[in-house]
Amino acid sequence: MFPVYDVIVVGAGHAGCEAAAAAANMGSKVLLVTMNMQTIAQMSCNPAMGGIAKGQIVREIDALGGYSGIVTDKSMIQFRMLNLSKGPAMWSPRAQSDRMLFASTWREMLEQTPNVDFYQDMVKGLIIKDGRARGVVTGLGHEISARAVVVTSGTFLNGIIHIGEKTFGGGRVAEKAATGITEQLVSLGFEADRLKTGTPPRIDGRSLDYSKMEEQPGDETIVGFSYMGIETIRPEQQRSCHITYTNSATHELLKTGFDRSPMYTGRIEGVGPRYCPSIEDKINRFADRERHQIFVEPEGWNTVEIYVNGFSTSLPEDVQYKALVSIPGFENAKMFRPGYAIEYDYFPPTQLTYSLETKLIQNLFFAGQINGTTGYEEAACQGLMAGINAHLKVKELEPFILKRSDAYIGVLIDDLISKGTEEPYRMFTSRAEFRTLLRQDNADLRLTEKSYQIGLAKQDRLEKVLAKKEGTEIVKKLLQELSLEPGPTNGFLESKNSAPILQKQKAAQILLRPNINLKDMSAGIPGFAAALSPFTTEILEQAEVQLKYDVYIEKEKDLVERMNQMETLEIPTSFDYTKVAAISNEAREKLKRIQPRTLGQASRISGINPSDVQILMVYMGR
Repeated sequence: MFPVYDVIVVGAGHAGCEAAAAAANMGSKVLLVTMNMQTIAQMSCNPAMGGIAKGQIVREIDALGGYSGIVTDKSMIQFRMLNLSKGPAMWSPRAQSDRMLFASTWREMLEQTPNVDFYQDMVKGLIIKDGRARGVVTGLGHEISARAVVVTSGTFLNGIIHIGEKTFGGGRVAEKAATGITEQLVSLGFEADRLKTGTPPRIDGRSLDYSKMEEQPGDETIVGFSYMGIETIRPEQQRSCHITYTNSATHELLKTGFDRSPMYTGRIEGVGPRYCPSIEDKINRFADRERHQIFVEPEGWNTVEIYVNGFSTSLPEDVQYKALVSIPGFENAKMFRPGYAIEYDYFPPTQLTYSLETKLIQNLFFAGQINGTTGYEEAACQGLMAGINAHLKVKELEPFILKRSDAYIGVLIDDLISKGTEEPYRMFTSRAEFRTLLRQDNADLRLTEKSYQIGLAKQDRLEKVLAKKEGTEIVKKLLQELSLEPGPTNGFLESKNSAPILQKQKAAQILLRPNINLKDMSAGIPGFAAALSPFTTEILEQAEVQLKYDVYIEKEKDLVERMNQMETLEIPTSFDYTKVAAISNEAREKLKRIQPRTLGQASRISGINPSDVQILMVYMGR
């Protein structure tokens, strides 16, 4: 019934979809196994992609040839570029999506991808032979063979849903949990643990009074996520989100349910996301706060369903409802379904290599929430990398690994396997030490050529990147050589409260001034716009960023060079840490458990001191 596949992907969430697409587009024969074909790429939580640091990840996925950026552009109902008041390293794209259109677009793209087969069934076990993953066993009893397996189980492994005092098994509301895989892997020597996440109530938008809320419209200019261009798929209009706030009455009503809350009665064992806490956690931890923001987010073009972002909760339904109707604009709210918490199994990611292959079992890869992350974007980028590396492993090629200086994806994977996580891991710009280099505007310049070399990014992507790179250099040179006369220029500078020039000055020098940008120069200096007219907005913005932030970019490049020296010092897999008596006991235990690949990775392991690294360096030198 089934052929032998190159790669089987278990689970069709964000990680599974990217894994299947990547491996298939590189030439592997792929089977995507999901418990429900109707929930492929479902947005289980908020209907949005991107945001701070997460938007950079989506652009990196797109630059590598993944699908998330294109799907988001095709299904968005609102787009905003966050943090525009800050430097370009902090600019982060975010889109509100049509939940149903997002999932159907993903399925349509997968169905149009050659080499992808689908099968609806639960995977209850893995076929392991001679220390290698050789396929899967399904709930219907099928044994399906493959040369590599990627597990992207999300919140389904032994998932338990909590609503107040009610508890029932499930991976999502109204969907059963997956069993068998955790128990098998633990018997093989893997370490497993529990985490928790949650979701807020869904509300009937017709029952809300938006006049009592602050409107949050989209940007006038939609940049989008995909470097392949959004011109043909840009929405003609956008749907607004809204902001309202909890109040002291809301908080008091929520507290009445604490004695029935699974969080405070000990029924939930897993650790929840510190950076996306439930509403009961917020009012408990931040008792001095008189109010908390609530984002009112529409779920799509053709639905009245509303996602109440900021009100994630597992309190009893009656408490949820009483608290909700105390919020301005929600006085007559009708609830479609209550919020809930979900506990699930994960495998601490220190058990993985940089390729996301497990250390214990060859040809077995983990991606997404099974590794302890939270968020669509974090899951999708892991799926992409696991799919790439599963294909490369099957073809007996070197793994594809991104360094911390290459991408936010590299930061995420290095953090996971070097430091591990005991709470759901979420990406932030602060986690990346080279964020001036890792901007959302240059992910294609950083990554597309690398992806093309391994056979994922296609020729049209590469040509677009090369044209952008060439155009950017031409514009930079033009601005560095173009002299501006004082007469026409000083009127513009005066309008910007900037000092006048007394003699000719290069355009690039004017551009370096605070509060001066190319767009304003084009509008305010006669004749200047004509010189730039042959170039696209994307090329002009790239040239501007590179010129204005050149000093900072060069500083980070120097830091990267210094860090790379540590990354080239490889630690042999047979290295015996017990012979290095001078390092601390904590360092020795962690080094033995994680088995870092380089001294650079060793230096980033929590609990490893600089002195431990220096001792290792001396010992290896001997």
